[in-house]
Amino acid sequence: MTNRIATVERNTLETQIQVTVNLDGDGSSKLNTDVPFLEHMLEQISRHGLINIEIVAKGDLHIDGHHTVEDIGITMGQAVANALGDKKGIRRYGHAYVPLDEALSRVVIDFSGRPGIEFNATFPSAVIGNFDTELFFEFFQGFANHAGATLHIDAIRGRNSHHIAETIFKAFGRAVRMAVESDERMKGQLPSTKGSL
Repeated sequence: MTNRIATVERNTLETQIQVTVNLDGDGSSKLNTDVPFLEHMLEQISRHGLINIEIVAKGDLHIDGHHTVEDIGITMGQAVANALGDKKGIRRYGHAYVPLDEALSRVVIDFSGRPGIEFNATFPSAVIGNFDTELFFEFFQGFANHAGATLHIDAIRGRNSHHIAETIFKAFGRAVRMAVESDERMKGQLPSTKGSL
């Protein structure tokens, strides 16, 4: 598994987005999205997933953040799928629990080729700063659909919306890191009895 780097561009009438990921990075990120809280969360994915992420995004933020956040998720999912290539030799499954003070979240991911998401998180506040908490689901749904991943996200407890969001994104980064890691015992085989993912 070498050079697991991919760049994807997505251009629509609503957004223009470029995402580059390096699955074997050092956790660095360069983000220019004009959505500050999302950038803070993407930094968590990068740092805890040890995935280098570069994103430049321009969107119709004068309307709201929906299209920009969703399309970043879509484009990031496509980039991860491209970087994974044929998926031979990866662990495929990843999971993580992450606490932050009173908040605790669990994320489980399977790069199965079968998109799906179960998102069970309730946020006490409708916004964090200027960020609409409903958009977290849109980001992760976009990612799962376009990465070809089955994704389960559970915010187990928490009273502070910022803390809940941060535990979800940190756990997501760590779960992805586990899933995309090389499994030496697989000896380059595909982690499936079907022969395809």
